[in-house]
Amino acid sequence: MASSPVSRVVYNGKRSGGPRSPGAGGELFTPAHEENVRFIYEAWQCVERDLRSQMGAERGLVEEYVEKMPNPSLKAFKPVDLSDLKRRNAQDAKKS
Repeated sequence: MASSPVSRVVYNGKRSGGPRSPGAGGELFTPAHEENVRFIYEAWQCVERDLRSQMGAERGLVEEYVEKMPNPSLKAFKPVDLSDLKRRNAQDAKKS
């Protein structure tokens, strides 16, 4: 697999350091947090775009990693839907 250039976040110092106004969940986000979330979101959009563009291609930019010897203790592992978990926790907080 060919290596691609590594992206890195560069802070330009133009933003204030204080927390932003509360979001929908009442949480305060710093500019650095918002920048990190934006960076991860944009990087993931690039991965998804590359996956879509290589459909049908013999060899693309993105490869799926698959364990050759899966860990037996993870056999019963079930992925967690974090959006659903957050929604349920928010509902529980409103009830109490």
